Amino acid sequence: MSRHRFEVWAPYAERVEVVLAGGRRVTLAPADHGDPSLQGWMAAEVAGVGAGDDYGFSLDGGDPLPDPRSGWQPHGPDGLSRLVDHGSFAWADSGWRGIHLPSSVFYEMHVGTFTPEGTFDAAVGMLDHLVDLGVDVVEVMPVAEFPGGRGWGYDGVDLFAPHHAYGGPDGLKRLVDGCHRRGLAAVLDVVYNHLGPSGNYLAEYGPYFTDRYATPWGRAVNLDGPGSDQVRRFFVDNALHWLRNYHFDGLRIDAVHAIVDTSATHLLEQLAAEVGRLADAEGRSLFLIAESDLNDPRIVRPPAVGGYGIDAQWSDDFHHAVHALLTGESDGYYADFGTLEDLRTALTGAYVYDGRFSSHRRRSHGRPATGLAGSKFLGYLQNHDQVGNRAMGERSSALMTTGRLKVAAALVLTAPFVPMLFQGEEWGASTPFQYFTDHTDPDLGRAVSEGRRREFSSFGWDPASVPDPQDEATFASSKLDWSERGQPAHLELLEWHKLLIRLRRTTADLSDGRLDRVGFEVVTDGCFTVHRGAVSVVCNLAAGPSRAPIGEPAKVLAQSDARCRLLEGSVELPPDSVMVLGSARPT
Repeated sequence: MSRHRFEVWAPYAERVEVVLAGGRRVTLAPADHGDPSLQGWMAAEVAGVGAGDDYGFSLDGGDPLPDPRSGWQPHGPDGLSRLVDHGSFAWADSGWRGIHLPSSVFYEMHVGTFTPEGTFDAAVGMLDHLVDLGVDVVEVMPVAEFPGGRGWGYDGVDLFAPHHAYGGPDGLKRLVDGCHRRGLAAVLDVVYNHLGPSGNYLAEYGPYFTDRYATPWGRAVNLDGPGSDQVRRFFVDNALHWLRNYHFDGLRIDAVHAIVDTSATHLLEQLAAEVGRLADAEGRSLFLIAESDLNDPRIVRPPAVGGYGIDAQWSDDFHHAVHALLTGESDGYYADFGTLEDLRTALTGAYVYDGRFSSHRRRSHGRPATGLAGSKFLGYLQNHDQVGNRAMGERSSALMTTGRLKVAAALVLTAPFVPMLFQGEEWGASTPFQYFTDHTDPDLGRAVSEGRRREFSSFGWDPASVPDPQDEATFASSKLDWSERGQPAHLELLEWHKLLIRLRRTTADLSDGRLDRVGFEVVTDGCFTVHRGAVSVVCNLAAGPSRAPIGEPAKVLAQSDARCRLLEGSVELPPDSVMVLGSARPT
């Protein structure tokens, strides 16, 4: 007869029962074994239940609630939990040992809009496109259970359960397994700075949240107050859960600047240490990537020198420098960027704001990333935030000429950073990526819609023109149109991205992440050259043709425009074009 051990941390309850099918109730007993740090843990061995059975926990005689560590919420975050047997899945990746992070190329994917079906299994069907493109890491936006059938995933509430509308636990495992079968690593975006407000029952179980701090998105997580030991354990175990049970190769940790933890050992440092031990135990590469706007290199420095030991972080300064330069936008945080000098600083120092004064923040910001390799940073032209947080969700393809898109791709894919593309970027997708939700709480849904309109009306947008996040049409319009790939203009961009990725993989100087070896030369106003060893990336953003000198015999490795000319001792480029040159001398 099957048996299952139910466990839950519920220090706020005097009596905890597990409620099973047919209303059967079994009372849980204390399971702290005399350890004061485990007070509040309750457990019971129950016969006659197993994988596929639904259950909930009743606190002090109340209605059954979802398990805080539920592995599956087939009926959404307000429904009962379902038991999952992770050992029953037939993995085919036993020989997989992971990838080398510094030499990888990332591709960010949102499951719900990546394919028309919007499921894990449908995404598997498009992985061969990514192999052909040349990327080798698929970064999946958050999939933890959230309210409704559509959303970005950053309001998840059941952090151990893959979203039911995407295909549940086995669907996600098939996606990761499908990646590994094709030589692709899989990374999952996780959110540990807050939880969504709707369907969130953690506060009924124990002190998961605190009023001592605040976040822009909801109640702050209690990581350093009374009862925080088990709250920290909850998040660390969640990270290990995705890596162990779902075979993910890494995690991207959302907005770590909103994680407030004054403990002697910060949560990020604890995460890095425990993930490192899991990697050693399983004999494969595992890594953590942080999103942070602090410009604080301690996040990626090792603990031995006072860092947190995270493997890499997103580089928004590089994005802002490239975007502002190529679009001319100066609203919001783009007011701090827009010059060639900003791009030079980003390429040679990672942080543009390394202690200098920020007019947008009205204070000095950041500190130097001295001694760090470029491979400690992910560089990109687009990501879900930089596209979706615009009022209309416009991609770079709606803001730039094809020529400038090619220049941007060359800057990203020849930079000393780990490059990342956002789904559809490789062919200049015309579909937007807008902010969409499906909150089942009508008051919350209305508040989100009204708040979105107020936010952008303050920037001069007509509120009526701002897409309603709750409208299903907003979600539908954000789905990729895969038929575009074959159209001439889109195919041209796709082939350009493939060429640059191949070039990055086959040219040793482009895999050198040493920032002190990056050269940057301004030729004329709008024309500049980035030097990567024997490779030179010559860009012309001027209104007319520009000529740039080259120091030695060179051969063309890539050019974005047929009108680009290699001359003796120089190159001539039309507006909005780029050439990648290598040494013609024998090696």
